[in-house]
Amino acid sequence: MQLHKTDRARAELKSGNRTLSQRERTLLLLADGNKSVMDFRPLFNGDGEEIALRMLREGFLQVQSGKAAEDARPPEPVAEKPQRAMPGSLPLSRNHPVPPAPARVSADQFDGKRSLATTRMFLFDICERMFSRKHPELAATFRDALRDARDRDAMLDASRRMIEEIEKITGHERADSISERIAMLLPDEQAD
Repeated sequence: MQLHKTDRARAELKSGNRTLSQRERTLLLLADGNKSVMDFRPLFNGDGEEIALRMLREGFLQVQSGKAAEDARPPEPVAEKPQRAMPGSLPLSRNHPVPPAPARVSADQFDGKRSLATTRMFLFDICERMFSRKHPELAATFRDALRDARDRDAMLDASRRMIEEIEKITGHERADSISERIAMLLPDEQAD
């Protein structure tokens, strides 16, 4: 069963009002419909599965199976027995189908090859742009972390620390946009 973002998650990622931690937001960005709860287990020092399950319970993520997940909304309940309608309400009926949800299209879709090398180069570029002039100590620290990142988890850890510093310097909107790009560049866990 694959994890998909709900409308609540999309609103959280776009809004100026942040209610989730950076880890929770990163997990939402990585929930692209190709990963299950088990895929998140190794993230965040083993806390990824717990965070994913909490995001499911709180309605930020939903589970759907494979390719049948085109409509991200759960099915509407259908009354099995005739029910008396409350004044001012519409009765439930099987004759009134639920219209399909409109397809969501991201303006910045990425069709390139996901790889650690691509992610590393992107992060080196961000490091130079964001830290090299005004925060050279941070830039050196992040360069070393990126050079030492040999697998997906180490790359995620280095990127998460960079995002936290970027958020302090430029605000959450810039940090979120960089997090989204990282999620598009990182390879799937199976590809490691």
